Amino acid sequence: MKALTLTAERTLALVDHPKPEPRAADDVVIRVTQSGICGTDRSVLVGKFPAETGVVMGHEAVGIVDSTGPGVTRFAVGDRVVVNPTLYCGQCTPCLEGHWNFCRHKAGTEVGLDYDGSFAEFMRLPELFCHAIPDGMSFNRAVVVEPLACALNNIEAGRLAAGETAVVVGGGPMGVVTAMAAQLHGARVHLVEPDPVRRALDQEVFDTPEFAGRVTLHTPDDPGLTERGDLVVDSVGNLLEQSLAYAAVRGRVVVMGFDNKASATVRPLTLLQRGLQIIGAGDYNSMIFPKAVELARQLPLERVVTHRFGLADHEEAFRVLAAVPGAEYAALKVLLVPPHPGTAA
Repeated sequence: MKALTLTAERTLALVDHPKPEPRAADDVVIRVTQSGICGTDRSVLVGKFPAETGVVMGHEAVGIVDSTGPGVTRFAVGDRVVVNPTLYCGQCTPCLEGHWNFCRHKAGTEVGLDYDGSFAEFMRLPELFCHAIPDGMSFNRAVVVEPLACALNNIEAGRLAAGETAVVVGGGPMGVVTAMAAQLHGARVHLVEPDPVRRALDQEVFDTPEFAGRVTLHTPDDPGLTERGDLVVDSVGNLLEQSLAYAAVRGRVVVMGFDNKASATVRPLTLLQRGLQIIGAGDYNSMIFPKAVELARQLPLERVVTHRFGLADHEEAFRVLAAVPGAEYAALKVLLVPPHPGTAA
């Protein structure tokens, strides 16, 4: 099969790769229909996040069951599935306490980072991490369920309540999905994005009657954002100081984006005097994934998808995400589509 693997030079190479087959009794092999490019994938290529050389990248995937191990009971060949890539062992202390997102045995189980992922024609996962796509839900909507699970994790960690004001920092696809989820929770949402192209794309997503003005777009220097957010979500991961300035008295700031090179200076007295909380939610607990599948019925997630490319056109796919030197953002969610004939979106 064709697959995109990570090279030692932090680039992607389209290679012939062995097609996965069921090894364990509970294995499911999925014919990948399409896979979203995550901000984490981009961060790997620009040197902001680690990954194993040679791994098949990608983790936001939907597809059709191609084959199963003998112990699989919930799925049959031909079923449509969405992938939950947050694997866990189920046996370490955090897992036994129900904190699966803080599993201590992550090595070798990070899909698309050190465990072969979805930028390929096929991928293999344990049955536990596959979820049925509801009847009538398109692949284009279902492929954004995994980002929605991330958004819900951070919104819940930030204890967002109906009637509050949320400021979402970063208008990329993750920020847009977070804004969608926050307004569905009953919040007024201010989405902050400096890039004019992305801000225009964001406006197209939310400038519809169903959102009824509940999500507004702003530049970072908008004075009306100062101390405005009951909840502030840094979807970029390196804007903590800016996010604190947006937080209202007794506000909560959730660091959402992954950036292992980011740092920030925080004055403890500011936290004390304004009653601020800084929250790290980590990966989502897999218990949230079924909730994301259900919530996706109510959100037009497919509007986040702006571009689709074949695996062979991966360089252009990452170019529109400004992951190539000199390139500028020209997209929101970009999908990579393996070369399967006749697959509908």
